[in-house]
Amino acid sequence: MNWRREQPVSSLTAERLRVTVLSAALDDEVRMSFSSLRSRRTCIVEVEAGGLVGVGESWINYPDWGYRERVATLCEGIAPHLLGTDVSDPVAVQERLTAATLSIGRQWGALGPIWQAVSGVDLALWDLRGKAEGKPVAALLAPAPARTSAPAYASGIGPDRVDHWCKIALADGFAAAKVKLGFGAERDRATLRTASAVLGADVGLLADVNQGWTVDEACEMAPDLRAHQVRWLEEPIAGNRLEDLEELADRTGLPLATGENTYGLAQLLRYTASPAVGTIQPDLAKCGGITIASRVAARAAETGTALAPHCYGSAVGIAASLHLAAAFPDVGPVELDVRDNPFRTELISPALRLDGGRLDIPTGPGLGFDLDRDTVTRYRIHQEERTRHDL
Repeated sequence: MNWRREQPVSSLTAERLRVTVLSAALDDEVRMSFSSLRSRRTCIVEVEAGGLVGVGESWINYPDWGYRERVATLCEGIAPHLLGTDVSDPVAVQERLTAATLSIGRQWGALGPIWQAVSGVDLALWDLRGKAEGKPVAALLAPAPARTSAPAYASGIGPDRVDHWCKIALADGFAAAKVKLGFGAERDRATLRTASAVLGADVGLLADVNQGWTVDEACEMAPDLRAHQVRWLEEPIAGNRLEDLEELADRTGLPLATGENTYGLAQLLRYTASPAVGTIQPDLAKCGGITIASRVAARAAETGTALAPHCYGSAVGIAASLHLAAAFPDVGPVELDVRDNPFRTELISPALRLDGGRLDIPTGPGLGFDLDRDTVTRYRIHQEERTRHDL
């Protein structure tokens, strides 16, 4: 695939970078094996150039104070390398930004936050380029996008009210649903039993441990996972070392999935190439954006590795994942959290549309949506911007 556009748009000079943090309190906390979410948050990244505004998202779910770091990284670390430059080619911009910031991230011990910041800019620049060319992002990635909708799977189920969330997944027509494990063997076995009973044989059961087990603990749970025909076991091992995943696969034969906490092209391709990883799961708001995820999708198609984008943020990241799925017909299913999230349902217009367990792929220029400014104003807790004149 040619990663450079064949017909360049006119030069687009970045005039403004705006970073907006939104937060919505949760009535019930969302429990993970390592922590809990007590509010929904998202970090919206906007880049203005040529009279157009591109919109992206940077992942900030954890830690609670992480959004402060993200704002600082974008406005203090990224902006000087972005503003006043030509941003018409997202691939070239990412190469420039990573060259300038990853060495700092290595010294800081914080490569993840650097990649998450770069991802927000990358998504915004692909949106900007699509708007400048009057084309959906999917059409920039593939001359003739293969489909108009993509399969989705339900996530956010458990460890509490497992039956309730499974019934919602059934009502929405999902073909697969993912439960949360890593809360002790007794609780995990109960979760698997309840989910299997409610979902039935026609809905695929997936499981996510959020790196909550050792290799030996995962092996101990293997008979239960096989008994309930779990189709993939996601991030089972603390630290997510590829060597540990390969040992687990050798010892159990379990189908493994990972990738949401893997950053940059080299590491994602390393996991994609391993026979232990049946499903690679880049998060476009974390891994390096569309620029990285599209290259991983191309390699996954060559190796026969499934690619199912991780999405646990806002509708912006989901929309980007849908364009990836449109351009690469083997990509999917796309993750869709079944719990309430105003940043999934209220943030963009037109809103995401789910029908029979499939999400429609936006068709407008760029990522195919406008931000709902009333929603942004209602939930905004922080906003900063930089212009080229501030440098």
